[in-house]
Amino acid sequence: MNKPANHDERMAKMTFGSVYPHYVTKVEKKGRSKAELHEVITWLTGFDDEKIESLINDKVTFEQFFEQANLHPNAPSIKGMICGYRIEEIDNPLTQKVRYLDKLVDELAKGRKMEKILRTE
Repeated sequence: MNKPANHDERMAKMTFGSVYPHYVTKVEKKGRSKAELHEVITWLTGFDDEKIESLINDKVTFEQFFEQANLHPNAPSIKGMICGYRIEEIDNPLTQKVRYLDKLVDELAKGRKMEKILRTE
């Protein structure tokens, strides 16, 4: 899939707090909880609940969000398609990290077992 020229730039400038409510809605509509969403975000980034709330309130961009994150060493094992993009083929490191998060949220919403989402199996 061809991406628009400014796709990576738009992704970097998008605020985490503007997308977060959509993550919550997506997982809750499928019977998963906000606590499970936070577990997934914590696994990927190392952020605890307090830090997640702080990042939302501070209106950090995804660029700032991932600059502060301590990405899980197993994050590169997140593969597959999300939003029409094959994650492992994304060139831009920041866009790839955002898509890691999108993929984990998608897996949670689809009812995948937490052990598989967190790549512990």
